[in-house]
Amino acid sequence: MIESRDLVAYCDQLLDAGRFSDYAPNGLQVEGSRPVERLVTGVTASAALIEAAIEARADAILVHHGWFWKNENPCLVGPKGRRARRILEAGISLLAYHLPLDAHPELGNNARLADELDVRDAEPTQVAKGLVWVGRLSAPMEPESLARHVARRLGREPMMVGRRSGPLERIAWCTGGGQGYLEQAAELGIDVFLSGELSEQTTHQARESEICYLGAGHHATERYGVQALGTHLAEHFGLQHLYVEIDNPA
Repeated sequence: MIESRDLVAYCDQLLDAGRFSDYAPNGLQVEGSRPVERLVTGVTASAALIEAAIEARADAILVHHGWFWKNENPCLVGPKGRRARRILEAGISLLAYHLPLDAHPELGNNARLADELDVRDAEPTQVAKGLVWVGRLSAPMEPESLARHVARRLGREPMMVGRRSGPLERIAWCTGGGQGYLEQAAELGIDVFLSGELSEQTTHQARESEICYLGAGHHATERYGVQALGTHLAEHFGLQHLYVEIDNPA
């Protein structure tokens, strides 16, 4: 059992949260009414996750996508108000870590995705302050074979655009909405770039850069960091931990 503010202080230090200028506040977003013994983790602080946490008798929820995003209406009305009312009535704390959880060298989304996809020699680059990583596939693959490999590991078919002659081996990736880094990643001498989403211009950039691009799903590529962090916290503080998968096709 641990006080929520002590848990946040530990996570802030572990994830070096202070070095990031983020799109939403990192750390404690809603302060609950009791110490934390049962922790539920999930990708997004949705109504469905809150209900699952209440059913699990959780004291805190830890997510990658929290609330109060930049340029978003801050008023707690509509769905946002219902979420806030429900979590406050239940006395549950809400913790969220966005870019700090993407970037962590062991527990982060990029690091954990590399393990899921059997990427070797995975390491962060200087692109986007370390949010773009680079490595090598476990064996050279044709684009179609890589797409099938990603589909098996992540549980959904990726969207593939662009083309590169010959087998693919050197890969760069950025989980979530990292498709905008494709041109910078291409300068690293890669064969393939993988992220979560596919924007309209990404197709043309991939074709003209002669890079194979895979959009593997924002949610699908960002499931693993919060699970790893939750497991770490459970082991470190003796907490009960439950990851809840709320599927999202995006």
